[in-house]
Amino acid sequence: MHKASRFTLALALAGLVVGLAPATANATPGRGVSAVTVFDQVTGGTQYVLKEITLAPGGSTGWHFHPGSVTGVVERGVLSHHDATCASDGVYHPGQAISEASGPGYVHIGRNLGAEPVVLEVLYRVPAGQALAVDVPNPGCSFE
Repeated sequence: MHKASRFTLALALAGLVVGLAPATANATPGRGVSAVTVFDQVTGGTQYVLKEITLAPGGSTGWHFHPGSVTGVVERGVLSHHDATCASDGVYHPGQAISEASGPGYVHIGRNLGAEPVVLEVLYRVPAGQALAVDVPNPGCSFE
């Protein structure tokens, strides 16, 4: 296939994928977040992904939920965690573990309210082919 034709086909397929992707109105994507994938393996229909996630000072994960279970450990900094009622459901310091329930019934946000980066080691266990997290709108809290 000609190089220009492959490029055109790739653009068309990308447009189709974007067009078919479910839209989330007013979703609150993270800001000041970076992640490095350490491990990604599918076994028995479950995808196991280990990521090192860094939240810059003032950063947040954005409001989201997970299709599968999530466990993590704070390596550096202090993670402030809130649920969809806007209440704090935990403040996590270095060495502390955090577990998050799965599904749209557990919308939450992680925030770095401190002056140094928050570094997390996070293990996701999701059904193979599912997203690790789904961004959702702010549930009405005065913060993002």
